[in-house]
Amino acid sequence: MFAPVYFDHNATTPLEPAVFDAMLPWLTGHFGNASSRHDYGRAARRAIDEARSQVAAAVGAHPTEVVFTSGGSEANNLLIKGAASCLTPGLLAVSAIEHPCVIKPAEQLTRRGWRLHKIAVDAQGRIDIDDYQALLAQRPKLVSVMLANNETGVLQDVASLATQSRATGALFHTDAVQAIGKVAVDFRRLNAVGVTALTLSAHKIGGPQGAAALVLDKRVEVEPQIAGGGHERGLRSGTENVAAIVGFGAACELLEQRLTAAPRLIGLRLQLESGLRTMGATLFGEAAERLPNTVCFALPEVDGETLVGQLDRAGFALASGAACSSANPEPSHVLRAMGVPAELARGAVRVSLGYANTAAQVADFLTTLQSTLCQLQRLTAMAV
Repeated sequence: MFAPVYFDHNATTPLEPAVFDAMLPWLTGHFGNASSRHDYGRAARRAIDEARSQVAAAVGAHPTEVVFTSGGSEANNLLIKGAASCLTPGLLAVSAIEHPCVIKPAEQLTRRGWRLHKIAVDAQGRIDIDDYQALLAQRPKLVSVMLANNETGVLQDVASLATQSRATGALFHTDAVQAIGKVAVDFRRLNAVGVTALTLSAHKIGGPQGAAALVLDKRVEVEPQIAGGGHERGLRSGTENVAAIVGFGAACELLEQRLTAAPRLIGLRLQLESGLRTMGATLFGEAAERLPNTVCFALPEVDGETLVGQLDRAGFALASGAACSSANPEPSHVLRAMGVPAELARGAVRVSLGYANTAAQVADFLTTLQSTLCQLQRLTAMAV
Protein backbone atom coordinates (compact mmCIF):
# COMPACT_ATOMS: atom_id res chain seq x y z
CA MET A 1 0.00 0.00 0.00
CA PHE A 2 1.22 3.49 -0.87
CA ALA A 3 2.40 5.35 2.24
CA PRO A 4 3.48 9.00 1.93
CA VAL A 5 6.59 10.14 3.77
CA TYR A 6 5.28 11.42 7.09
CA PHE A 7 6.28 15.01 7.89
CA ASP A 8 3.43 15.87 10.29
CA HIS A 9 4.70 14.79 13.71
CA ASN A 10 3.36 17.89 15.48
CA ALA A 11 -0.13 16.68 14.61
CA THR A 12 0.46 13.16 15.91
CA THR A 13 3.24 10.60 16.04
CA PRO A 14 3.36 6.90 15.09
CA LEU A 15 2.71 4.53 17.98
CA GLU A 16 6.01 3.13 19.22
CA PRO A 17 6.23 -0.69 19.03
CA ALA A 18 7.17 -0.89 22.72
CA VAL A 19 4.13 1.20 23.58
CA PHE A 20 1.88 -1.10 21.58
CA ASP A 21 3.34 -4.11 23.39
CA ALA A 22 2.66 -2.48 26.77
CA MET A 23 -0.92 -1.64 25.80
CA LEU A 24 -1.88 -4.94 24.17
CA PRO A 25 -2.65 -6.93 27.36
CA TRP A 26 -5.04 -4.16 28.45
CA LEU A 27 -6.90 -4.45 25.16
CA THR A 28 -7.34 -8.21 25.47
CA GLY A 29 -7.13 -10.32 28.63
CA HIS A 30 -6.77 -7.51 31.19
CA PHE A 31 -10.11 -5.76 31.14
CA GLY A 32 -10.88 -4.83 34.73
CA ASN A 33 -12.36 -1.51 35.85
CA ALA A 34 -9.78 0.23 38.04
CA SER A 35 -12.54 1.21 40.51
CA SER A 36 -13.52 -2.43 41.10
CA ARG A 37 -12.27 -4.12 44.27
CA HIS A 38 -11.66 -7.57 42.83
CA ASP A 39 -8.38 -8.81 41.38
CA TYR A 40 -9.15 -7.58 37.84
CA GLY A 41 -9.82 -4.10 39.16
CA ARG A 42 -6.80 -4.05 41.46
CA ALA A 43 -4.56 -5.03 38.53
CA ALA A 44 -5.93 -2.14 36.47
CA ARG A 45 -5.37 0.25 39.38
CA ARG A 46 -1.77 -0.88 39.74
CA ALA A 47 -1.20 -0.34 36.02
CA ILE A 48 -2.59 3.20 36.21
CA ASP A 49 -0.48 3.96 39.29
CA GLU A 50 2.64 2.77 37.49
CA ALA A 51 1.84 4.88 34.44
CA ARG A 52 1.24 7.90 36.67
CA SER A 53 4.69 7.44 38.16
CA GLN A 54 6.22 7.10 34.69
CA VAL A 55 4.57 10.30 33.44
CA ALA A 56 5.55 12.17 36.60
CA ALA A 57 9.17 11.02 36.37
CA ALA A 58 9.39 12.16 32.74
CA VAL A 59 8.77 15.79 33.74
CA GLY A 60 10.18 15.87 37.27
CA ALA A 61 6.79 15.89 38.99
CA HIS A 62 5.33 13.88 41.87
CA PRO A 63 2.78 11.22 40.87
CA THR A 64 0.10 12.91 42.99
CA GLU A 65 0.46 15.98 40.74
CA VAL A 66 -0.55 14.07 37.58
CA VAL A 67 -4.23 14.19 36.57
CA PHE A 68 -5.07 11.99 33.58
CA THR A 69 -7.47 13.31 30.94
CA SER A 70 -8.65 12.23 27.50
CA GLY A 71 -6.46 14.71 25.65
CA GLY A 72 -4.56 17.99 25.78
CA SER A 73 -7.72 19.94 24.95
CA GLU A 74 -9.51 18.53 27.99
CA ALA A 75 -6.51 19.17 30.24
CA ASN A 76 -6.30 22.80 29.10
CA ASN A 77 -10.03 23.30 29.59
CA LEU A 78 -9.84 21.72 33.03
CA LEU A 79 -7.18 24.18 34.10
CA ILE A 80 -8.56 27.34 32.48
CA LYS A 81 -12.20 26.82 33.43
CA GLY A 82 -11.57 24.84 36.59
CA ALA A 83 -9.19 27.36 38.14
CA ALA A 84 -11.36 30.28 37.08
CA SER A 85 -14.37 28.68 38.79
CA CYS A 86 -12.51 28.83 42.10
CA LEU A 87 -11.60 32.51 41.75
CA THR A 88 -13.52 35.75 41.77
CA PRO A 89 -13.78 36.95 38.16
CA GLY A 90 -10.96 39.27 37.20
CA LEU A 91 -8.29 39.57 34.52
CA LEU A 92 -7.31 36.45 32.56
CA ALA A 93 -4.43 36.48 30.08
CA VAL A 94 -3.40 34.02 27.36
CA SER A 95 -0.89 34.55 24.59
CA ALA A 96 -2.31 35.52 21.21
CA ILE A 97 -0.69 32.42 19.68
CA GLU A 98 -2.16 29.78 22.01
CA HIS A 99 -3.82 26.65 20.69
CA PRO A 100 -7.60 27.12 20.30
CA CYS A 101 -8.18 24.78 23.26
CA VAL A 102 -6.71 27.53 25.46
CA ILE A 103 -8.09 30.56 23.63
CA LYS A 104 -11.66 29.27 23.29
CA PRO A 105 -12.27 28.46 26.98
CA ALA A 106 -10.67 31.77 27.89
CA GLU A 107 -13.09 33.55 25.58
CA GLN A 108 -15.99 31.62 27.11
CA LEU A 109 -15.05 32.98 30.53
CA THR A 110 -15.71 36.53 29.35
CA ARG A 111 -19.40 35.60 29.51
CA ARG A 112 -18.92 34.86 33.20
CA GLY A 113 -17.50 38.23 34.13
CA TRP A 114 -13.84 37.69 33.30
CA ARG A 115 -11.79 40.19 31.32
CA LEU A 116 -9.49 38.65 28.71
CA HIS A 117 -6.17 39.99 27.52
CA LYS A 118 -4.42 38.27 24.60
CA ILE A 119 -0.70 38.86 25.12
CA ALA A 120 0.96 40.23 22.01
CA VAL A 121 3.95 38.60 20.33
CA ASP A 122 6.70 40.07 18.19
CA ALA A 123 7.35 39.33 14.52
CA GLN A 124 9.21 36.14 15.47
CA GLY A 125 6.36 34.82 17.61
CA ARG A 126 7.94 35.56 20.98
CA ILE A 127 6.03 37.19 23.83
CA ASP A 128 6.16 40.98 23.58
CA ILE A 129 7.82 41.89 26.86
CA ASP A 130 6.43 45.43 26.98
CA ASP A 131 2.88 44.14 26.56
CA TYR A 132 3.52 41.41 29.11
CA GLN A 133 4.84 43.79 31.74
CA ALA A 134 1.94 46.18 31.14
CA LEU A 135 -0.36 43.19 31.69
CA LEU A 136 1.32 42.28 34.97
CA ALA A 137 0.82 45.82 36.22
CA GLN A 138 -2.92 45.08 36.02
CA ARG A 139 -2.45 42.04 38.30
CA PRO A 140 -4.02 39.19 36.31
CA LYS A 141 -5.37 36.21 38.23
CA LEU A 142 -4.56 33.56 35.63
CA VAL A 143 -1.95 33.49 32.85
CA SER A 144 -1.41 30.81 30.20
CA VAL A 145 1.56 30.86 27.81
CA MET A 146 2.50 27.79 25.76
CA LEU A 147 6.01 26.41 26.01
CA ALA A 148 6.31 25.67 22.28
CA ASN A 149 4.04 26.74 19.45
CA ASN A 150 2.46 23.95 17.41
CA GLU A 151 2.63 25.84 14.09
CA THR A 152 5.97 27.67 14.14
CA GLY A 153 7.83 25.67 16.78
CA VAL A 154 8.84 28.92 18.52
CA LEU A 155 9.81 28.41 22.17
CA GLN A 156 8.86 30.83 24.94
CA ASP A 157 11.03 31.59 27.99
CA VAL A 158 8.31 30.32 30.28
CA ALA A 159 10.56 30.26 33.34
CA SER A 160 11.28 33.99 33.00
CA LEU A 161 7.64 34.84 32.30
CA ALA A 162 6.45 32.85 35.32
CA THR A 163 9.07 34.45 37.55
CA GLN A 164 7.82 37.90 36.54
CA SER A 165 4.18 37.00 37.13
CA ARG A 166 4.80 35.39 40.50
CA ALA A 167 4.84 38.72 42.32
CA THR A 168 1.28 39.38 41.16
CA GLY A 169 0.00 36.16 42.72
CA ALA A 170 -1.29 34.92 39.36
CA LEU A 171 -1.69 31.24 38.60
CA PHE A 172 0.59 30.42 35.66
CA HIS A 173 -0.14 27.57 33.25
CA THR A 174 1.87 26.39 30.27
CA ASP A 175 0.75 24.08 27.48
CA ALA A 176 3.80 21.83 27.02
CA VAL A 177 2.15 19.40 24.59
CA GLN A 178 4.49 20.24 21.70
CA ALA A 179 7.59 20.64 23.86
CA ILE A 180 7.77 17.29 25.62
CA GLY A 181 10.03 14.82 23.84
CA LYS A 182 11.66 17.57 21.77
CA VAL A 183 13.17 19.72 24.53
CA ALA A 184 13.66 19.04 28.23
CA VAL A 185 10.57 19.76 30.36
CA ASP A 186 11.09 19.93 34.13
CA PHE A 187 7.95 20.71 36.12
CA ARG A 188 9.80 20.88 39.44
CA ARG A 189 12.16 23.55 38.12
CA LEU A 190 9.32 25.46 36.49
CA ASN A 191 7.13 25.10 39.56
CA ALA A 192 9.89 26.60 41.69
CA VAL A 193 9.75 29.82 39.66
CA GLY A 194 5.98 30.11 39.50
CA VAL A 195 4.51 27.64 36.96
CA THR A 196 1.53 26.06 38.72
CA ALA A 197 0.32 23.72 35.96
CA LEU A 198 1.37 22.26 32.63
CA THR A 199 -0.30 20.12 29.99
CA LEU A 200 1.07 16.97 28.32
CA SER A 201 -0.29 14.60 25.67
CA ALA A 202 0.63 11.00 24.86
CA HIS A 203 0.17 10.98 21.10
CA LYS A 204 2.83 13.64 20.53
CA ILE A 205 5.54 11.34 21.95
CA GLY A 206 4.86 7.97 20.34
CA GLY A 207 1.97 7.14 22.65
CA PRO A 208 -1.71 6.55 21.88
CA GLN A 209 -4.34 9.12 21.09
CA GLY A 210 -6.86 9.53 23.90
CA ALA A 211 -4.53 10.00 26.88
CA ALA A 212 -3.06 13.20 28.31
CA ALA A 213 -2.36 14.81 31.64
CA LEU A 214 -2.62 18.04 33.56
CA VAL A 215 0.36 18.30 35.90
CA LEU A 216 -0.96 20.43 38.73
CA ASP A 217 0.54 21.96 41.85
CA LYS A 218 -1.59 20.43 44.60
CA ARG A 219 -1.94 23.81 46.29
CA VAL A 220 -4.02 25.04 43.33
CA GLU A 221 -7.77 24.64 43.66
CA VAL A 222 -9.51 23.49 40.48
CA GLU A 223 -13.19 22.71 40.03
CA PRO A 224 -13.74 19.51 38.02
CA GLN A 225 -15.36 19.97 34.63
CA ILE A 226 -16.58 16.36 34.53
CA ALA A 227 -18.36 15.35 37.73
CA GLY A 228 -19.32 11.83 38.65
CA GLY A 229 -17.52 9.00 40.41
CA GLY A 230 -14.65 11.07 41.78
CA HIS A 231 -11.85 9.60 39.68
CA GLU A 232 -8.45 11.33 39.49
CA ARG A 233 -8.67 12.77 43.02
CA GLY A 234 -12.13 14.04 42.15
CA LEU A 235 -10.76 16.30 39.40
CA ARG A 236 -11.80 14.22 36.39
CA SER A 237 -14.53 11.64 36.73
CA GLY A 238 -14.95 8.80 34.26
CA THR A 239 -13.81 5.21 33.97
CA GLU A 240 -10.14 5.32 33.10
CA ASN A 241 -8.90 4.33 29.65
CA VAL A 242 -6.40 1.88 31.13
CA ALA A 243 -4.79 0.80 27.86
CA ALA A 244 -4.19 4.39 26.71
CA ILE A 245 -2.89 5.45 30.12
CA VAL A 246 -0.51 2.48 30.20
CA GLY A 247 0.64 3.48 26.71
CA PHE A 248 1.21 7.04 27.89
CA GLY A 249 3.43 5.78 30.67
CA ALA A 250 5.34 3.49 28.32
CA ALA A 251 5.91 6.37 25.88
CA CYS A 252 7.32 8.48 28.71
CA GLU A 253 9.85 5.72 29.39
CA LEU A 254 11.20 6.31 25.86
CA LEU A 255 11.56 10.09 26.11
CA GLU A 256 15.32 10.00 26.55
CA GLN A 257 15.66 8.44 23.10
CA ARG A 258 13.66 11.27 21.59
CA LEU A 259 15.71 13.94 23.33
CA THR A 260 18.93 12.28 22.21
CA ALA A 261 17.71 12.55 18.61
CA ALA A 262 17.27 16.34 18.82
CA PRO A 263 20.69 17.27 17.32
CA ARG A 264 20.02 15.08 14.27
CA LEU A 265 16.59 16.67 13.85
CA ILE A 266 18.19 20.11 13.94
CA GLY A 267 20.49 18.97 11.14
CA LEU A 268 17.50 17.85 9.05
CA ARG A 269 15.71 21.10 9.80
CA LEU A 270 18.70 23.15 8.66
CA GLN A 271 18.93 21.07 5.47
CA LEU A 272 15.26 21.72 4.79
CA GLU A 273 15.50 25.43 5.53
CA SER A 274 18.51 25.86 3.27
CA GLY A 275 16.62 24.32 0.37
CA LEU A 276 13.51 26.37 1.06
CA ARG A 277 15.48 29.61 1.00
CA THR A 278 16.77 28.86 -2.49
CA MET A 279 13.11 28.74 -3.60
CA GLY A 280 12.38 32.14 -2.09
CA ALA A 281 10.40 30.83 0.87
CA THR A 282 9.57 32.93 3.91
CA LEU A 283 10.44 31.03 7.09
CA PHE A 284 8.27 32.05 10.03
CA GLY A 285 9.97 32.52 13.40
CA GLU A 286 13.39 31.69 11.94
CA ALA A 287 15.23 34.16 14.21
CA ALA A 288 13.67 32.74 17.39
CA GLU A 289 14.66 29.69 19.38
CA ARG A 290 12.51 26.86 18.02
CA LEU A 291 11.77 23.19 18.37
CA PRO A 292 14.39 21.07 16.60
CA ASN A 293 11.86 19.51 14.23
CA THR A 294 9.54 22.30 13.05
CA VAL A 295 9.62 24.51 9.96
CA CYS A 296 6.72 26.77 9.03
CA PHE A 297 7.09 28.47 5.65
CA ALA A 298 5.27 30.06 2.74
CA LEU A 299 6.22 30.33 -0.92
CA PRO A 300 5.41 33.42 -2.98
CA GLU A 301 1.87 33.44 -4.41
CA VAL A 302 1.22 29.79 -3.54
CA ASP A 303 -1.84 28.77 -1.52
CA GLY A 304 -0.90 26.53 1.40
CA GLU A 305 -3.89 24.20 1.15
CA THR A 306 -3.29 23.69 -2.57
CA LEU A 307 0.39 23.00 -2.01
CA VAL A 308 -0.30 20.48 0.77
CA GLY A 309 -2.77 18.65 -1.48
CA GLN A 310 -0.30 18.48 -4.35
CA LEU A 311 2.49 17.25 -2.11
CA ASP A 312 0.24 14.62 -0.57
CA ARG A 313 -0.44 13.22 -4.00
CA ALA A 314 3.29 13.31 -4.68
CA GLY A 315 4.00 11.23 -1.56
CA PHE A 316 4.59 13.67 1.32
CA ALA A 317 2.24 14.18 4.26
CA LEU A 318 2.48 17.60 5.91
CA ALA A 319 0.15 20.33 7.13
CA SER A 320 -1.05 23.73 6.05
CA GLY A 321 -1.70 24.64 9.69
CA ALA A 322 -2.73 23.01 12.94
CA ALA A 323 -4.38 19.70 12.05
CA CYS A 324 -7.11 20.11 14.66
CA SER A 325 -8.24 23.41 13.15
CA SER A 326 -7.66 22.66 9.47
CA ALA A 327 -11.37 23.10 8.68
CA ASN A 328 -11.01 26.82 9.37
CA PRO A 329 -10.40 28.64 6.04
CA GLU A 330 -9.12 31.78 7.78
CA PRO A 331 -5.37 32.52 7.88
CA SER A 332 -3.52 31.16 10.90
CA HIS A 333 -4.23 33.25 14.01
CA VAL A 334 -0.65 32.53 15.08
CA LEU A 335 0.86 34.10 11.96
CA ARG A 336 -1.60 36.98 12.04
CA ALA A 337 -0.57 37.71 15.64
CA MET A 338 3.03 37.81 14.39
CA GLY A 339 2.03 40.53 11.91
CA VAL A 340 2.19 38.30 8.83
CA PRO A 341 -0.04 39.69 6.04
CA ALA A 342 -3.17 37.61 5.45
CA GLU A 343 -2.21 36.73 1.87
CA LEU A 344 1.17 35.37 2.92
CA ALA A 345 -0.32 33.59 5.95
CA ARG A 346 -2.71 31.71 3.66
CA GLY A 347 0.32 30.18 1.99
CA ALA A 348 1.71 28.76 5.24
CA VAL A 349 2.83 25.13 5.28
CA ARG A 350 4.26 23.27 8.26
CA VAL A 351 6.80 20.46 8.13
CA SER A 352 7.27 18.72 11.49
CA LEU A 353 9.95 16.05 11.39
CA GLY A 354 10.26 12.87 13.43
CA TYR A 355 13.36 11.00 14.45
CA ALA A 356 12.65 8.26 11.88
CA ASN A 357 12.90 10.79 9.03
CA THR A 358 16.11 10.89 7.01
CA ALA A 359 18.27 13.32 5.06
CA ALA A 360 17.35 11.44 1.89
CA GLN A 361 13.66 12.05 2.55
CA VAL A 362 14.30 15.76 3.08
CA ALA A 363 16.29 15.92 -0.16
CA ASP A 364 13.53 14.11 -2.06
CA PHE A 365 10.98 16.46 -0.55
CA LEU A 366 12.89 19.53 -1.72
CA THR A 367 13.16 18.12 -5.23
CA THR A 368 9.43 17.34 -5.30
CA LEU A 369 8.57 20.72 -3.85
CA GLN A 370 10.59 22.51 -6.54
CA SER A 371 8.83 20.54 -9.25
CA THR A 372 5.41 21.15 -7.68
CA LEU A 373 6.13 24.83 -7.32
CA CYS A 374 7.00 25.11 -11.01
CA GLN A 375 3.74 23.35 -11.96
CA LEU A 376 1.65 25.66 -9.78
CA GLN A 377 3.39 28.75 -11.10
CA ARG A 378 2.72 27.63 -14.69
CA LEU A 379 -0.96 27.09 -13.88
CA THR A 380 -1.12 30.52 -12.27
CA ALA A 381 0.48 32.13 -15.33
CA MET A 382 -1.99 30.40 -17.63
CA ALA A 383 -4.91 31.63 -15.53
CA VAL A 384 -3.83 35.27 -15.71
